[in-house]
Amino acid sequence: MTFSHIIRSFEELTNHEMYNMLRMRSEVFVVEQTCVYLDLDNKDQKSYHLLYYTDNELAGVTRLVPAGISYPEISIGRVVIAPSHRGLGLGVKLMEASIAGCEEKFGKADIRISAQYHLSKFYQSLGFVEQGEVYDEDGIPHIEMLRS
Repeated sequence: MTFSHIIRSFEELTNHEMYNMLRMRSEVFVVEQTCVYLDLDNKDQKSYHLLYYTDNELAGVTRLVPAGISYPEISIGRVVIAPSHRGLGLGVKLMEASIAGCEEKFGKADIRISAQYHLSKFYQSLGFVEQGEVYDEDGIPHIEMLRS
């Protein structure tokens, strides 16, 4: 199995890359997690997008958001592993690539995320620390986490 990723600004994404990224986000966030919400929130145009491939097939995506857009800090959002690629340990690889991508694009700085609460231990293993109280976002418990 070969792994690779690309990081592109919104303007650099090809039509096919954007379609595949948005389709995966819809498949997981809207259909699988049954969350009716507007995924297209006008942050994509200001962000970088990490597309993670296994054997040249899109396996996961994240959105690398500059400071001041979602939070005062840099953030990683829209973290998705394709259902067909789960259970292979790709979550760690995807997040490690995303953290490195944030450092490459924005410099070494704090990174804040809004994590689904059931994934808190996973994100803690990557150096994120819970911040504040658990809150509801689209019917799913979330918690903010910070990696300093």
